[in-house]
Amino acid sequence: MRIVRDRRQVMALCREWRRRDSLKLAFVPTMGNLHDGHLALVRHARERGDRVLVSIFVNPLQFDRPDDLARYPRTLEADTKKLAEAGVDALFCPEVGEMYPDGAAILARVVVSGLSEGLEGGSRPGHFDGVATVVAKLFHLVQPDVAIFGEKDYQQLLVIRAMVESLDFPVLVDALPTVRESDGLALSSRNGRLSDAARQRAPELYRCLRDTAEACLLEPDQWPKIFPELVASARERLSAAGFRCDYLSIRRADDLGQPRAGDRDLILLAAAWLDDVRLIDNLRLQYGRFAGAR
Repeated sequence: MRIVRDRRQVMALCREWRRRDSLKLAFVPTMGNLHDGHLALVRHARERGDRVLVSIFVNPLQFDRPDDLARYPRTLEADTKKLAEAGVDALFCPEVGEMYPDGAAILARVVVSGLSEGLEGGSRPGHFDGVATVVAKLFHLVQPDVAIFGEKDYQQLLVIRAMVESLDFPVLVDALPTVRESDGLALSSRNGRLSDAARQRAPELYRCLRDTAEACLLEPDQWPKIFPELVASARERLSAAGFRCDYLSIRRADDLGQPRAGDRDLILLAAAWLDDVRLIDNLRLQYGRFAGAR
């Protein structure tokens, strides 16, 4: 596995792959501290491309709190070993100064209006501007044929897809279902910061979402009238379990708009604090069936 730290070198490498044998390039952008969810993306990338490139870059632009950026786990040595064992062809791991030579005062940013507002965007101002900007830069440098993301960060996935469509990036954005622990907890780099006691309670977030989704399916003809009561009950349940609920909402799956009569493809999204760790999760809810359990 080649390790590249310079953006000009990664551009040259990807250009070489494309020119030499018209190789199809699959790209997996990450912030490191890799877990089985990331490795599932890598395995899928190997199926979709002739060459697989992974990036590790903790992007300061998408952090709304300096303390969260400072505490984000950085495990480059262990991550490098995992990626090499997974058969990745190249790792791009630039320093902040390499990606942002002008520092935080970057002159151009990418803003995806609408989808970036509310939910995660409401709780973390500027977050999706930072995500869209760094992904746009990475797509420009790598020029992949396909980029692989996880559905756990569902709003982020929609923001990136909207950016790709609006700005005519010639890349297919593919997505994989959320990877979970055996007790249902969605895999996340932040899970390692949970205390033993908090880790025992953390799966309640997923169980609460499942139960709420199943309650919705009991009365599908009453959508969306029954949603406010079910959401309020779910928030109370999380509070009783020791969570501080940031948001819990049922939205349209395609654009995260508020459900209307006749909508049949929805998603239940939640973010909640457990001690000082913020967890997010979601479950897809489709008329007549529960699409969240995968």
